[in-house]
Amino acid sequence: MSRHPLFMPLILIGGLVFGFGLGFSHMARPEVVLDFLTFEDFGLLFVMFGGSIIAGLAFWVVPQLRSSAPLTGRPYGRRLKSFDRNVLVGGSIFGVGWGLSGICPGAAYASLGVGNVTILWALAGMFLGAYIQGVWRSQSSRTESAVPGDD
Repeated sequence: MSRHPLFMPLILIGGLVFGFGLGFSHMARPEVVLDFLTFEDFGLLFVMFGGSIIAGLAFWVVPQLRSSAPLTGRPYGRRLKSFDRNVLVGGSIFGVGWGLSGICPGAAYASLGVGNVTILWALAGMFLGAYIQGVWRSQSSRTESAVPGDD
């Protein structure tokens, strides 16, 4: 399926707005996030709440105005992920990493934009962790799909 010519520029603009918002709200600074996680500063709560309201309204209003996405032509629909062991374990591991580094992936990139070069260590860890998980998942799926032979 071919994409609308404005698809990539709008993704760039969305990223710019997101990064600017993270930088402006100081959420691209790991020390601010760690202060939130230690219950010393609740600013992040208000930033997440504001973003959730805007996103929630958009996800509720736009499908009522249009039957398909304007740039891809795909129909709107919900994609539900079942709550299983992988979601629970993966979310827990993500939370531990977030707590240790004080940054999540989106904010890590924005943190580079505000001059936090040491965040490259956290980004390297994120890429390495994702790579290790991908290798582990591909090996475990190969093991599960192997059918024992008739001996």
